[in-house]
Amino acid sequence: MAERDPVLVVEQLSVSYGSPEGRRLAVDELTFSVGHGEIFGLVGESGSGKSSTAFAILGLIKPPGRVDGGRILLGGTNLRELHGEALRAMRWREMSLVPQGAMNALNPVMRVGAQIRDVIETHDRAGRRGMADRIGSLLESVGLTPQVAASYPHELSGGMKQRVCVAMAIALEPRLIIADEPTSALDVVVQRAVAETIRSVQARLGASVILIGHDLGLQAQLVDRLGVMYRGRLVEVGPARELFHHPRHPYTELLVRSAPSIGTGVGAESLVGAAARARELADAADRLAVGGLPPLRPMGPDHFAALP
Repeated sequence: MAERDPVLVVEQLSVSYGSPEGRRLAVDELTFSVGHGEIFGLVGESGSGKSSTAFAILGLIKPPGRVDGGRILLGGTNLRELHGEALRAMRWREMSLVPQGAMNALNPVMRVGAQIRDVIETHDRAGRRGMADRIGSLLESVGLTPQVAASYPHELSGGMKQRVCVAMAIALEPRLIIADEPTSALDVVVQRAVAETIRSVQARLGASVILIGHDLGLQAQLVDRLGVMYRGRLVEVGPARELFHHPRHPYTELLVRSAPSIGTGVGAESLVGAAARARELADAADRLAVGGLPPLRPMGPDHFAALP
């Protein structure tokens, strides 16, 4: 499953959270890789472990959550061996996050330019010269005018705020950008604009991107490879086109059928009905294998599915 000289390798990653009933696994021995300049999609229902995976990579799992095991290699550096300042130094410069909710991610009492400046100055003291021009160029690179730097977040639309978050994420040209459902709170037209912004900056920087979400239509437009998560595990992973046209796992098949934008001329199932049926079929696959989901096995070139 590994890409040649991947920028990111996740091996046997496990994340759990404490609860009154004991610890519950959110990510269960997850393994995948992301190649240089690749856009890798992670899809699945809420609670499938997508965001926990992202926050584990970034070193942002907080109690009662914890990373129980595995390795996370970014450019050969094991992020799990870094702590404190060493780990903070990797964020923004080597890896960055485009968060799900821009309103919550941006400081409401600071102007946009000051927030971008903070990111740059905290991690790149040598980059203070020409700061205004640098911030203006960043804003222009995501389709905003330099004048937006003088605005407060509440003065911007949802799409504009999300683009500001993209500008912050690329400010130090990291090798890995994690976009955690970056368009979930936006209308369809704005979703497409933000998606195009992410794709254009990724292409310009040559960065690798992990695009997390549940919108298969958006994933179809953007990603090179797609990983489908269920109960903290990958049930299928492979080239996006292959998964959309020839899904092998029943859960993947019904997720594709639940997305109206991926229609095949046949009326798409409702998302709620299809997801419920997908869970039933995935549960059936669980029962066929001793100990839960079977391991991924090859279905074709770079295409794997968890089938017995």
